[in-house]
Amino acid sequence: MIKQLVFICFLCVRILSAQSISREIFTNTAIPTYQNPVIHADYSDPDVIRVGDDYYMVSSSFNHVPGLPILHSKDLVNWSLIGHALKTLIPHDHFKKVRHGGGVWAPSIRHHKGKFYIYYPDPDFGIYLTTSENIYGPWSEPVIVEAGKGLIDPCPIWDDDGKIYLTHAYAGSRAGIKTILVIKELNENGNKVISGPVLIFDGQESDPTVEGPKIHKRNGYYYIFAPAGGVSTGWQLVLRSKNIYGPYERKMVVHQGKTNINGPHQGAWVDTPTGEDWFLHFQDKDAYGRIVHLQPMKWKDDWPVIGEDKDGDGCGEPVNSNIKPLSIPSTLQNSLLNSDEFNSHILGKQWQWQANPEQYWAMTTSSGFFRMFSVLDSNLISDVWNYPNIIAQKFPAETFTTITKVHFQPRHIGERFGFIVLGTDLAYLSLVKKEDGLYLEYITRLNAEKNLIETILESHKISSSQMYLQLKVTKGGICTFAYSEDGITFRKITTPFTAKPGKWVGAKTGMFMSRKNITNDAGYTDVDWYRVEK
Repeated sequence: MIKQLVFICFLCVRILSAQSISREIFTNTAIPTYQNPVIHADYSDPDVIRVGDDYYMVSSSFNHVPGLPILHSKDLVNWSLIGHALKTLIPHDHFKKVRHGGGVWAPSIRHHKGKFYIYYPDPDFGIYLTTSENIYGPWSEPVIVEAGKGLIDPCPIWDDDGKIYLTHAYAGSRAGIKTILVIKELNENGNKVISGPVLIFDGQESDPTVEGPKIHKRNGYYYIFAPAGGVSTGWQLVLRSKNIYGPYERKMVVHQGKTNINGPHQGAWVDTPTGEDWFLHFQDKDAYGRIVHLQPMKWKDDWPVIGEDKDGDGCGEPVNSNIKPLSIPSTLQNSLLNSDEFNSHILGKQWQWQANPEQYWAMTTSSGFFRMFSVLDSNLISDVWNYPNIIAQKFPAETFTTITKVHFQPRHIGERFGFIVLGTDLAYLSLVKKEDGLYLEYITRLNAEKNLIETILESHKISSSQMYLQLKVTKGGICTFAYSEDGITFRKITTPFTAKPGKWVGAKTGMFMSRKNITNDAGYTDVDWYRVEK
């Protein structure tokens, strides 16, 4: 009751003051505001729904495991990672190898008659569906809704007459066609396509690379929100029609304009319990990945206007800050955790492997550390770019520092532990056992997708198997490594490294352990903790 009274009072203040504060919106501390991005981490292609007073977001996860991250919020500003819908990727054997840029592309999430539905595409296999009656799971084993190469970015709609439809786009890299959107009918369970495609929009002339459709219905219109023009340079379209199959009218509703928020792209319209409208989208920020922004949205003449429409033409520009969405007061804070003390037998949700993991790669313990065993690399030249056993997490902010304490326990010559920044360029500190003892090496590899050549920039013999490894990231993705034997005095690596994004993803920080020899008794590294400070 108290929360409701506070909520009502805040609503009254907001309504009464809306006109008078328009010029003071960013300086009046009595009015709660937020700053974009609301998530400065790589959660690309976000789709969001509201269920009651709760908001849930899903995003692309590509080849990383677990896949299909699920985030929760009470106010659309503060988000927490609550789980993943996919424990492993299917087909399971296919994803035992690293499939850079493959796997889970842009998903959609919906809630219908008490059940959560997530439709997601794998551009090499087709469109999948997984469901659950609880957002925390368990999620069903994914089923193929439609098999085929190049079918991407699906989104369903349950129509008023009980029929279910699916809209999606095509990936030119697999299908040989792109920049078109189609509608198909689904069966009554929503798990099989039962009709052929109906072409509803071709963007070749005006909107190249149109993709990522999200379909809704309002006031008798079908609306399809769809980005176009390219990930880092594009704009957001909305199409509308009174008929599900069209013809559709077209309107650009938000673009970069004169802002520094490039390519406002691929997002989700969501409303609040009080009737406010908001739009979440991503911005491509190079090494930091596709970070998430929140834009105010309103309706004018049955068209959405997103962001700030300064010239009144119905096409907005992204805002850097704004009044927060009206919500019931909550103590929830942004809790996208990055640090891990490894004091639990459950690994932190922020960690993902490069491929479906084997249980012998690493194990949690009840003793306060994470044990990583060396995994065979049978290549003559080390191919770290394709190591499936890299466990990593997203860059969490524009500037941050990561320090990890490790106990390196190799049993064989050539066993190596790596503390890595992973992208199409990569760099890592490594502890390696050689014939005459233990060494710390600083290694880089540029154009890692095509180039197998690694460069050892520094090599130092060390006397201790216990090491503290440090990474400092500054604006522009500039990375500086350092190491210490006591955790107090750090020796800085002299050559900085500039992080690069991976294949459709931002750079990541993480760890691996490898070896060259076949053995039945691999060495290991115990990771005591992994701490991230922003």
